[in-house]
Amino acid sequence: MLGAIEAGGTKFVCAVGDQNYDVVDLVELPTTTPEETMKHVKDFFKQYDVSAMGIGSFGPAEIQTQSPNYGCITTTPKIKWRNFNILDSMKETMEVPMVFQTDVTMAALGEAKFGAAEGLSNCIYITIGTGIGAGAIINGQFLEGMSHPEMGHILVQTHPDDLFAGVCPYHQDCLEGLASGPAIEKRWGQKAHLLAENEAVWELEGYYIAQALMNYILTLSPEKIILGGGVMKQRQLLPIIYKHVKALNKGYVAFDQLEDGITDYIVTPGMEGLSAIKGGFYAAKNMQKIHHLGRG
Repeated sequence: MLGAIEAGGTKFVCAVGDQNYDVVDLVELPTTTPEETMKHVKDFFKQYDVSAMGIGSFGPAEIQTQSPNYGCITTTPKIKWRNFNILDSMKETMEVPMVFQTDVTMAALGEAKFGAAEGLSNCIYITIGTGIGAGAIINGQFLEGMSHPEMGHILVQTHPDDLFAGVCPYHQDCLEGLASGPAIEKRWGQKAHLLAENEAVWELEGYYIAQALMNYILTLSPEKIILGGGVMKQRQLLPIIYKHVKALNKGYVAFDQLEDGITDYIVTPGMEGLSAIKGGFYAAKNMQKIHHLGRG
């Protein structure tokens, strides 16, 4: 069996799969304290004969394999999880090969191998929900350097009519501070899913997301951009994003020349809800290849 963990800030998704990367069993567990959550995670995997595991975690996290802190969540706003090493915790229970990455990078890998970017060498997966994060596969390799990308914290121009200060505890009005689920809730006084009919909410959201996408397009030149996360379940947001990206692009980058234009370029996940799990399975089975992939 292959094991995979998508360790999110709201929930942990744990799964086992066969050698064809198909899910055999899956469970969702609330993210509470490390002690409580990890006990349930370990209890789930103890039921199965797991041969290798891929772990994708919320960040910031130490993804450099040569670091003594490899597998550690670092400066997260979730205080109880700060400096907690998920990889070491799992190795206390399971003596199998494990690979660790961010959850969004694992999701990008899953989409590149099995989903919306299958067959492409370059893609970006962005999750917009409790936080905003992005992982990228560039020329068939993980995009990383000193650490993993923090594309959710890029700086964007505040809309002239938006007086909201932002919610990011580090940067206040970065992309995550202005466009994450908590930002929507604090600005408008309701959770995003309760604001589905409020056009002003999604017009502003699309304005900020489009700025970020335009920056990613110009710097990384991905062949596909995949938008996931809870906020993107509001499908009325996609046409607004398209509109703003086109306005910002002004015909400069030729994604409009694709067969279906921008609608084929900026898409929702092909593996909705399973992107990071599938990426984890692939990473687990192809351990040596993935380590090479991560190192370039």
